[in-house]
Amino acid sequence: MSTVQVPPTRMNLTVYKAKRVAAKKGFDLLKKKADALKMRFQNMLREIQKTKLAMSQEAADAFFSLSQAQYAAGDFRHKVIESVTSAEFRLENRIDNVAGVKLPVFTDIETTREKSENIGLAGGGGKIQSCRDKFRALLKALVKLASLQTSFVTLDEALKVTNRRVNALDNVTIPRIDKIIDYISRELDELEREDFVRIKKVQANKIELAREQQLAAEALNEQGAAAQIQASDLDILAAFEPTADDDVVF
Repeated sequence: MSTVQVPPTRMNLTVYKAKRVAAKKGFDLLKKKADALKMRFQNMLREIQKTKLAMSQEAADAFFSLSQAQYAAGDFRHKVIESVTSAEFRLENRIDNVAGVKLPVFTDIETTREKSENIGLAGGGGKIQSCRDKFRALLKALVKLASLQTSFVTLDEALKVTNRRVNALDNVTIPRIDKIIDYISRELDELEREDFVRIKKVQANKIELAREQQLAAEALNEQGAAAQIQASDLDILAAFEPTADDDVVF
C-alpha cells in the first residue's frame, strides 16, 4: 500500500495508530508462541536422537535373542502365528496442545488375551520368553519413535508458519504502518503550519486595514478641523471687508 493513497486526516491517523498497537500485540504473542514451539522442537529433537540411539541397541538385542531362541527351540514361527488370535498391543491416538498447535501422540495399550504357554515346552522356553520380552521393548520403542516423528513433522510445519508470520509482522506490516503514520503526521503538521501562516497573514491584513482606516479617519478629522478654522477666519475678516461697509457721509 502506498502512503499516497491514504488521505492524511485525523481519523486515518487514529485508525493506523490502533492498527500499529494491534500489530505489535500480535507480534509479541506470535513471538512467544514461536519461542514455545522452538523450545518444544529442540526437546523433541533431543528425545528423537536419544530414542533412536536406544532403539538401535534394543533392535540388536531383540534379533540376537531371536537367533538364540531359534537355536535352542528350532523354528517356532508357525506355532507363534497359530497361537495368536487377537492383538496384544493396540495404539491409542491423543492430541497434545502446544501453544495452540495440535500434536498427535501415540500410546501403546496392552490388551488381555489368552496366552499360549506350550511354546517352548520341548526346549528353549527361557530363550523364547526372553526373545518375547526383547521384542516387546523394541515395539514400545518403535511406537514412541513413531509418535515423536509424527509430532516432529507437525511441529516443524507449525514453527515455519509461525516464523513467517513473525517475520512478516516485524519486517513488512509494522514498518509499513509506521511509514503511513509518519506520512500522515508530516502532512498534518504541514497543514497546521499553513493554517498558522494563513491566520498570521489574515491578522496582519486586518491590522493593516484598521491602521489605514484609522489614518483615513484622522485625515478626515484634520480636514474637518481645518475647514472649521478657515470658515471662522473668514467670518471674522468679513467685518473688515471694504465692500461690506456702507458709505459714510460727513
